[in-house]
Amino acid sequence: MKNQLRPLRQLANLTQQELAERVQVSRQTIVSIESGKYVPSTVLALKLADKLGCSVADLFVLESDDWK
Repeated sequence: MKNQLRPLRQLANLTQQELAERVQVSRQTIVSIESGKYVPSTVLALKLADKLGCSVADLFVLESDDWK
């Protein structure tokens, strides 16, 4: 799954730490999501979208391999 977390976070002028605090996770969780190593829960995805002022669909995009 691809994500647009880093560019949307930067557009919101937030550091990884600031975003992590706003959604009540560790900075390392944000790092892992941005690097594609971790796919967040639905609840966390919704929190991230809310704090960044976008939709979950703006943040995460399924790739063809995700359908297998």
